[in-house]
Amino acid sequence: METYRAGGPGGQHRNVTDSAVRLLHRPSGVQVVANESRSQHRNREVAWERLIARLERLNRVPAKRVPTRVSKGAVERRLADKKRRQAAKQRRTAPSDEQ
Repeated sequence: METYRAGGPGGQHRNVTDSAVRLLHRPSGVQVVANESRSQHRNREVAWERLIARLERLNRVPAKRVPTRVSKGAVERRLADKKRRQAAKQRRTAPSDEQ
């Protein structure tokens, strides 16, 4: 844990006290900062909450994705759309002279 002087608005009290808190989790290298309040105690609480939340988020294992099949209706719609597109492209070609 490290404290330092926070900048920004807050008046004379904030400018002369080391109220900002920086926490470093050495094993993971995660670093969090809290300097919203003029109180070092409140900033320390906020920093611990942030550190715990970030470590939980980093340690969360996402659920395994279960692949699903495409519905029969969706396949039919896709094929119908491809046939419409094919017909439109064939109409764009120049007529052949082989007839």
